[in-house]
Parts: sequence; structure tokens; C-alpha cells
Amino acid sequence: MLLQLAKGFLTTVEIFALTLLFSLPLGLLLSFCRMSRFFLIRTLSKIYISIMRGTPLMLQLLVVYFGPFFVFGIEMGRSFRFVAVIIAFVLNYAAYFAEIYRAGIESMPAGQYEAAQVLGYTRIQTFVRIILPQVVKRILPPVTNETITLVKDTSLAFALTVVEMFTTARQIAASQSSIMPLMVAGVFYYVFNLLVASGMERIESALNYYR
Repeated sequence: MLLQLAKGFLTTVEIFALTLLFSLPLGLLLSFCRMSRFFLIRTLSKIYISIMRGTPLMLQLLVVYFGPFFVFGIEMGRSFRFVAVIIAFVLNYAAYFAEIYRAGIESMPAGQYEAAQVLGYTRIQTFVRIILPQVVKRILPPVTNETITLVKDTSLAFALTVVEMFTTARQIAASQSSIMPLMVAGVFYYVFNLLVASGMERIESALNYYR
């Protein structure tokens, strides 16, 4: 049982890692669009974020997987299921991260931009060297919360029959008529979340360099 759960856990970690890898930079790009001076770009990004945050992730998983068939008549194979999970998770979490980034960026005092301009910094240099490092410090707590939620949301991959840890535990529990596999899976999730929270706390402490 433990070996099967460990195999499912690896899939869970893979979903978790790939989602963070792509959703964090995409979220930053979305936040720029959300704050754009161009009305159309700003409005479209606002609508996108609203839809992603306002509809269930499970529904988004189903739309990404079955959408190509119902819209374009393209039938996707079983191999597309894992890809669909990653796409749906990335699109969903990027919307949440975009609002976190936006809140952090807009919280920066205007004086920082003015001082950078006086020193001869370009807009890109100002953001990369001055604004972004401070924004990262400010947004770490909400990013940590979303990261912990992501660990638990990986279990939704069962909607596309992707065999991650929760799906594995459910199958074993059904075959053995026992709740123990689900309890063990719960321990796996808890320990994983504990490690994630601990790692994020260490990063947060390392960035508190003024203390």
C-alpha cells in the first residue's frame, strides 16, 4: 500500500511543482496586464481573472480536457489528461497570483519610483532592482497560503482520472474496504504541507534582512 501511495505522491509533487513553475511568472505577466494603461488589455485581464477565480477548478479541468472535442471536434487521447491538469491548474493559480502581485506592486510608495527616476534608472531597472525585491517580501505570506492550497487541490486531478495520491488512496480503500489508505494519504498531504510551509517560512525569514 505504501509503495502505491508513494508512486501516487510523486505524481502529486509533479503537478505541484509544474503548476508553480508556470503559474508564478504567468501571474506576474497577468498583473502587468491588469495594471496596464490600455483599457482593452486591462479589461480583458480583469475578466479573465474574474472567471478563473469565480468558477470551480474542477469545472476548469473538465473544460480544458473536453473543450477541444466539443468546440473543434478534436478528440484528445488519454496522454493529454495530465497535460490538461497542468494547463488548468496553471491558468487557475496564475489568476490568484496575479492579484497577489498586483496588491504588492500597488502598495509600493510612489516616492520609490520618483527616487529611482532621479537616479537615472529606467522603468525596467526600477522594477527589477528596487520594486520587485520589496514586493517579493510583502507577498510571501499570501503566496504561502496559495501554495498550501495548491498541495490540497492536486487531489482534484482525479476528475480526469490522473492517478495522483488521492486517486490511488481511493482505489486502495475501495479494494480493501478500509479507510486506512485515505488516512495514510492524509498524513502524506499534511507532511508535504508542513515541509512547504516550513520552506516558505525560511525564505521569509531570510528576506527580513532589516531585522
